[in-house]
Amino acid sequence: MGGSRAQVNKPHKTRFSSKSSRNIHKISQKDKNRIAKSNRNVTQGARAARLQRSKMLREQKKEALLKEKRASGGSASPPRVILLFPLSASVNVSSLAEDILRLLSADVSRALSSTVASSEYKLRATVLHAPHGDLLSCMEMAKVADLIAFVASATEQSTCDYIDSFGSQCLSVFRSLGLPSTVVFIRDLPTELKRRNDAKKIVTSSLTSEFPEDCKFYPADTKDDLHKFMWLFKEQRLTTPHWRNQRPYLIAQKVDMVPDDSSPEKCTLLLTGYTRAHSLSVNQLVHVSGAGDFQLSRIDIMKDPIPLNARKDHNAMDFDDNQDAGIIRSLAPDPSSQVPLLVENVPDPLAGEQTWPTEAEMAEAERNQKHKRLRKRALPRGTSEYQAAWIVDDTDGEDSGVENDGDDDKDDDGMLLDEGESGFPRDNMTREQIEDEIKKIKEAHAEDEEFPDEVDTPLDVPARKRFAKYRGLKSFRTSSWDPKESLPPEYARIFAFDNFARTQKHVVAKALKVEQEGRDDCAPVGSFARFYIKEVPFHVASKLCAASRTAPIVLCGLLQHESKMSDLHFSIKKHDSYDAPIKSKEELIFHVGFRQFVARPIFSTDNINSDKHKMERFLHAGRFSIASIYAPISFPPLPLIALKGAAGAGTPAVAAVGSLRSIDPDRIILKKIILTGYPQRVSKLKATVRYMFHNPEDVRWFKPVEVWTKCGRRGRVKEPVGTHGAMKCIFNGGLQQHDTVCMSLYKRAYPKWPEHRFPANV
Repeated sequence: MGGSRAQVNKPHKTRFSSKSSRNIHKISQKDKNRIAKSNRNVTQGARAARLQRSKMLREQKKEALLKEKRASGGSASPPRVILLFPLSASVNVSSLAEDILRLLSADVSRALSSTVASSEYKLRATVLHAPHGDLLSCMEMAKVADLIAFVASATEQSTCDYIDSFGSQCLSVFRSLGLPSTVVFIRDLPTELKRRNDAKKIVTSSLTSEFPEDCKFYPADTKDDLHKFMWLFKEQRLTTPHWRNQRPYLIAQKVDMVPDDSSPEKCTLLLTGYTRAHSLSVNQLVHVSGAGDFQLSRIDIMKDPIPLNARKDHNAMDFDDNQDAGIIRSLAPDPSSQVPLLVENVPDPLAGEQTWPTEAEMAEAERNQKHKRLRKRALPRGTSEYQAAWIVDDTDGEDSGVENDGDDDKDDDGMLLDEGESGFPRDNMTREQIEDEIKKIKEAHAEDEEFPDEVDTPLDVPARKRFAKYRGLKSFRTSSWDPKESLPPEYARIFAFDNFARTQKHVVAKALKVEQEGRDDCAPVGSFARFYIKEVPFHVASKLCAASRTAPIVLCGLLQHESKMSDLHFSIKKHDSYDAPIKSKEELIFHVGFRQFVARPIFSTDNINSDKHKMERFLHAGRFSIASIYAPISFPPLPLIALKGAAGAGTPAVAAVGSLRSIDPDRIILKKIILTGYPQRVSKLKATVRYMFHNPEDVRWFKPVEVWTKCGRRGRVKEPVGTHGAMKCIFNGGLQQHDTVCMSLYKRAYPKWPEHRFPANV
């Protein structure tokens, strides 16, 4: 064809440029065998390494299990603590405790002690029986028990009678503390075999759901029944809560006090018993349950009064001998190594002095100021610079739903809550005054559930003065709030961590290193020792000596930093058996592990998607809240039992349970109040609102803050109308006449510093 281009045959595109290069990629059979052999060797080597590692891990676990078994059941281990707890008032555990002690005791002619050693069972045990109705004693016994034996009676007429109300309450508290190994003893079974088996089946089926799956049921009427249980108990691997194994502790089997000649108000408290869980150093700080944190002046390692391989005449404990008899060695603290008893931080009065800024700080401030000038902000007309600082340039709207948050004292928000009110009723109040106060608290609790956060604007005080500490937030979730802004004086007395998780890891590793080194200043695990606790207030020591007759006195060693005050946060839930309202800043007794202290918490929500949390005026039932308190530092995990004092000298009741969450003074808790007004005239998007404020100056002061309605509209204040506090508002949609106009204001809330730090000082 004329004018067409001549066809050019292009070379065929193949994987190879020529035939000679086609076989280059092929591998010879010899090379294939060599590669396969090397791969097979690598596979076999990896498999052998995995098998070797699995074998090593099995051996390590086996050695750890054998070591734990020897430590818990050997002659050097402390006696096992068995707690007999009656599930109902009709159960007699005193006779059962006596039967167990006589079974374990080799010499039945002598008076029985609570701790005995049995060469037949190769076992040492301390048997405690919980007094029915004494909640505090039951709690303290459950904290130290290695085995809780719940005792039920088969003579009850109905299944609901096996556990009474007190038994059910204690069982829920024990679950919150963490249950150790548990069994159930069944008493009062019929003697006839068939009826006996039927009665046991009925009791077992009725109580199985109340206890862990591995809980076993044993008859406990005869000596043969107890004999069978003891043989099983001797070989049983006991499980204890994790928090108990983190610190050394001691159950005082004898409590004495020696007056201090130099200070008549102080004395030296002597606690004698077996060291458990970990070795305890004489340079370490200790906590005595209910009394506080103290230093040690001496530790006497004594001869074991109940050795496992002892003669019959040494079978019972005898503490009436001379105190210096039987002392193997004494440990004295090293002044250079002893941990100081530092509780509060001593603030520097010159720390807040203004210093001249450096050139770098001035340059940075100038750059920030220029950056602010370049940003254009759409603000209402007449907004001052101070009021404009309240409004954050965020577009996310806050949750306009009415939530249960906030509470403070009466001087701050005009609510019912009294600043100086304590959880324990004042002695100078009459019965009628106490009843009126309780009635007001219940009415405030009901009002808080129906209209949470809503407050009335006072008529006699301008709102700009009454709510001067509050500010508005464009978005609760994303608006910024400086955690170091306007801190209270109490924050100068507490301690904070740069990195709490790293500090906890370092402290636990340091304690484990001391345990492994086996230093000379430590009382080893299982040793029988007398601890001299110095500078204990005389009245506190007297209370402990009197309380030791009904409940165990527990001494526990403290980790590093655990005597210092900080801001602790607990995940807390109101107990099902407690019906009375629990206000924020009300005085409660916190049982955190072995430690006890008095605190005045504030409650707040736990917002996952925000660094700010709204305060709650009351602890509401059926949901978890966060309780923030000023208290000594404790490293989690630790359980929490919160008690509230009763009127008069009654036993405190269980108010709430929970666990330690974190230690963070920078956690921002905001108290929210809602000012409400009502539309007077509505015209499309505009409305005249009244009764939110009572003078035009207040309207101008709060003009930059956004308003919202309960039907979902949002808007802003345009201008005041008249002289009685009415205002004109513009909304993003039509407003209904029956709607309610609201304005949310926030301020930061803090816990109250407790008047008494420990229950024994109350």
